[in-house]
Amino acid sequence: MLAHMTTIMPLAAGAFFLAMGSYALAAPAALIRPFRLTADTPESRSEIRAVYGGFGVAIAAVLLLAVLQDGDFRRGVVITVALALAGMAAGRVLSRVFDRPTAFYPVWFYCCVEAVAAGLLFVTA
Repeated sequence: MLAHMTTIMPLAAGAFFLAMGSYALAAPAALIRPFRLTADTPESRSEIRAVYGGFGVAIAAVLLLAVLQDGDFRRGVVITVALALAGMAAGRVLSRVFDRPTAFYPVWFYCCVEAVAAGLLFVTA
């Protein structure tokens, strides 16, 4: 079972990053709307396309490459992405320390997605 998870989890995480990245590249303003942010300048749309779009697609590509590899490379990629996701979730928790409570969606929903994905990637690394 764990052998299948070592392939499934990086692919599932990669699919999430590919979907997010593609959406950010195509519709940057729509991607950030649930967070009550706006992308009303070329600079803001460029930032969203770079950080969420280009980065997301690149992470998806490296996860796919990792699935096709064995050994240290695969493990290193999976652990790196797991750490990045854990850092994202930790940032949301830290934000709760400094900011007022927020509704479950979108902040806590994505915190849970990031934390669970990080944990599953760590387990399957």
